[in-house]
Amino acid sequence: MEQQSLESNDCIEDIINRYSNMVYRLAFAQMRNKTDADDIFQEVFMRYLKKKPEFQSEEHGKAWFLRVTVNCSKKFWAAAWRKRAEVLEESVIFESEQERELSYELKKLPVKYRVVIHLFYYEDLSIEKISQILKRKPSTVRTQLTRGRRMLKELLEEEYHV
Repeated sequence: MEQQSLESNDCIEDIINRYSNMVYRLAFAQMRNKTDADDIFQEVFMRYLKKKPEFQSEEHGKAWFLRVTVNCSKKFWAAAWRKRAEVLEESVIFESEQERELSYELKKLPVKYRVVIHLFYYEDLSIEKISQILKRKPSTVRTQLTRGRRMLKELLEEEYHV
């Protein structure tokens, strides 16, 4: 019996190690600060531990974690207390100055554009996969991606006077 629980703990640890960076990056992109991203990260993995879903493939697991992260973020933003709270500005340590600047500009985009851009560029998902995860039509995702890119370009041009 003890051997079985040890094996399941190893499996849980493997799952957490496999998806932790992806979940945290998306949570941070959604929440815009480290403290709230930490809360979302913890909530996502608590839901995993409670439900213990069986994944049919790596892609299925990735989609599940991305969907739960998006749902937890939406729930967080919708909370009544959240609307009255003040956000403390924090940032994540980035590898380069360019990544930091891009992250800063991405934070200025509305959530619906930010999440689509994050999933497309950082998680390397197709428009079809993003539409499934976000439960939006592929044409909506395409439009949001185009608008998000345009808004980001305008922000960058404004910031750097290009």
